[in-house]
Amino acid sequence: MGVLYIVRHGQAPAHAYGPDADAVSGPGLTELGFAQARAAGRALARQVTGFDAMFCGDLPRQRATMAGVLEAFPDAAAPTIDPDWNEYVTPPLPEGDDIYRDGGRPFQDAITSALHEWVDGADIGPETYAMYAKRTRAAADRAADAAGSGKNVLVVSSAGSITQLVAQLWDIPPQSWPQMSRTFVNTSITKILAGRSGLTLVSFNAHEHLAALDSGLLTYR
Repeated sequence: MGVLYIVRHGQAPAHAYGPDADAVSGPGLTELGFAQARAAGRALARQVTGFDAMFCGDLPRQRATMAGVLEAFPDAAAPTIDPDWNEYVTPPLPEGDDIYRDGGRPFQDAITSALHEWVDGADIGPETYAMYAKRTRAAADRAADAAGSGKNVLVVSSAGSITQLVAQLWDIPPQSWPQMSRTFVNTSITKILAGRSGLTLVSFNAHEHLAALDSGLLTYR
């Protein structure tokens, strides 16, 4: 039986979100986001001595988080870049670009509403919800294939994709999936066992490495 350690990316700057995010240059993480990634790496180094395989989406915030985590594993090989771990493309919102910069409750409410329409079949992005769900599971299955007996696999992805996988494992209705990421912590760690019976969730959104009252590291976006 192998283990998947799936880390959500660290705090990203405002330019990382929105329908035109791919066209904007800049760092993948804020300074706080880099600190969160390093904290996650230190937490993982207390659990494992290294990883037999590593996978990462190709979004800048995911790549930067992987680099920060791997500072705790200086002998690690280069990770495999797998775009199927990428987050869904954030749909255009009626409130315009300002809502991406402002974040907070208005952003969450607007994105949840748009995602519900997407789940119901609305054509609001480059892929359908069914396509997104299928590629997320395919990415997880490839990571599981690398997690042979006694092997540890590291994955860096995003809140939507990690919660999408968990929703599939626990048979959570698609309409309930968007709510799962609202309290998903930056660089939280989700642990999944990979064995003969498939994938089994052990822990979800673990963030003890960020939770000290004076750390200032706990963020949700």
